[in-house]
Amino acid sequence: MNSVRSIKTILSGTATIEGAGVHLTRAFGYHQAPQFDPFLMLDDFHTSDPAEYLAGFPWHPHRGIETITYILEGLVEHGDSMGNSGAIGAGDVQWMTAGSGIIHQEMPQKSPTGTMWGFQFWANLPAAQKMMPPRYRDIKAADIPEVSLECGVTVRIISGEVGGVQGPVREIVIDPLLLDVTVPPGTQFTLPVKDGYTVLTYVLEGAALFDPQSEQTVSREHTVLYGHAGDRVRITTTGSLCRFLLLSGKPLGEPVAWQGPIVMNSQEELRAAFEEYHRGTFVK
Repeated sequence: MNSVRSIKTILSGTATIEGAGVHLTRAFGYHQAPQFDPFLMLDDFHTSDPAEYLAGFPWHPHRGIETITYILEGLVEHGDSMGNSGAIGAGDVQWMTAGSGIIHQEMPQKSPTGTMWGFQFWANLPAAQKMMPPRYRDIKAADIPEVSLECGVTVRIISGEVGGVQGPVREIVIDPLLLDVTVPPGTQFTLPVKDGYTVLTYVLEGAALFDPQSEQTVSREHTVLYGHAGDRVRITTTGSLCRFLLLSGKPLGEPVAWQGPIVMNSQEELRAAFEEYHRGTFVK
């Protein structure tokens, strides 16, 4: 197929509180997850009030998913049940495959700039890889390539490939494309995507048209979900630039059983996971 994707739906974010009191905007999640397969959730935490982020996300388990954290401003320290620890700051990414089970914490520190701004995606794992060994990938900002394309468009490539340049996160089951894209004012820009894959964008700054057939401008804290047909997306800016995240991945088409931080394929698997957690046998 050789066609430009059309928008399926546009969602506005919902304010919520997670962890021990972190204020954030949920772009999508829970009941919307089937539309976004293989992605489960996207949270945007953006505040200049330390009281809205310092309580963080104390020790909690995950199984059956991958969590992807991308920091634009601020600093987040992390530790886990495998003995890993570290911190990610501005421009850094952490890609954690929970697999068979991990217990970890993510604790924001007081931001050097006064502002904490970051994102966390959850990506589902297929049934065959739900119980794979856990792993971490911490990617520093300096290791994420930024390419300049036509008309002054810049793209940071976290995973996937753009213009022959490959991002540092590779060998992920859902074959993801994760980009941080900035399009200057008065520009029309076309980006190749894989036909049949789920494709979404989340606007960080400015506004743009995300579908040549639509006259609806999409602005900050809104998510665009495209239909599955087509091998390109076309973004058009007018009076302002637009910066957005673009995320694409191969749909799994499997049942989702989701409770809190654990996502499996059946209620029986969920019950087993929580029983193991309470017995202390969760981490393999």
